[in-house]
Amino acid sequence: MRILVTGGAGFIGSALVRHLIDNTTHEVLNFDKLTYAGTLSTVERVAESNRYRFVQGDICDADAVRAALAEFRPEIVTHLAAESHVDRSIDGPGAFVQTNLVGTYIMLAEARSYWLTLEDSAKHSFRFHHISTDEVYGSLGGEGFFTEETPYDPRSPYSASKAGSDHLVSAWGHTFGLPVLITNCSNNYGPYHFPEKLIPLMIAKAIAGEPLPVYGAGDQVRDWLYVEDHVRALQLVFERGHPGRTYNVGGNNEKQNIEVVQSVCAILDELRPRRDGKRYAEQIASVADRPGHDRRYAIDASRIRDELGWAPAETFDTGIRKTVEWYLANESWWRPLIEASAAERRGVVA
Repeated sequence: MRILVTGGAGFIGSALVRHLIDNTTHEVLNFDKLTYAGTLSTVERVAESNRYRFVQGDICDADAVRAALAEFRPEIVTHLAAESHVDRSIDGPGAFVQTNLVGTYIMLAEARSYWLTLEDSAKHSFRFHHISTDEVYGSLGGEGFFTEETPYDPRSPYSASKAGSDHLVSAWGHTFGLPVLITNCSNNYGPYHFPEKLIPLMIAKAIAGEPLPVYGAGDQVRDWLYVEDHVRALQLVFERGHPGRTYNVGGNNEKQNIEVVQSVCAILDELRPRRDGKRYAEQIASVADRPGHDRRYAIDASRIRDELGWAPAETFDTGIRKTVEWYLANESWWRPLIEASAAERRGVVA
């Protein structure tokens, strides 16, 4: 099949692109604006494939989206392009409204116009797959799990913008008959994660000898999903998922943030010990919590397991070790990104 991936130079999008080129015979068009968090180095090793193409474009540019659809003529659109960092959404919500809401509207409008030109059989098999987050559901207490029927209750500008985009996608399915799919995933981690996110940030700061900032007591709970497990789920959903369905994708790996940081420190103690003989965990420093910080997320992924046969291959222990090993072996990838990005702490309301 021909698959158009928006945001294919970002973290999850590039993992999907690499997976599709490495493990399928699908053709892939990577449509990416190349913002601060998108770099073609993430797909460099598959870029020479004759099944891969790249177009630099903005999902908010209707003409660029229309041209890409008309030229590539995809059978699947997987929509991953988004502003995704909660702390950045606190500092600057406008970009999240523009990209995640307006951009998704433009993608839907142009995809529908393209879909209406297709022959009946192609129209029937076309899919618009929107990739979202479990953060749209809000914050859980100590018990229970998010299901596909959990009411939306977003708490940050980021999650509100993603909730809105989910509703737009669902509306285009109900109102216009566009064959849509939605997946809501838990916290992803793994190779090529932009180094402002928790795990790569802790790795970079630890080996630089800097304090490891943890919000509050670090007792916020997240369900951690290895990115390569996630993209296998995405492929199953757009190939076999039922149009109009939502599928939650989780790693079955609930961890407090402080536990995640301590795990990173323990692996670094083993693989790259500090020269002074001390433990990396001694660098952990509590900082004031960010506004509206959700306490716990946890995914019930039984629908995608039961209907499509997906299950994560990595435990947190195996996935976090692979992740730390990758970052230690690929400093040449992430160090320039850190140097080019602002060093200030984000997610603080003045």
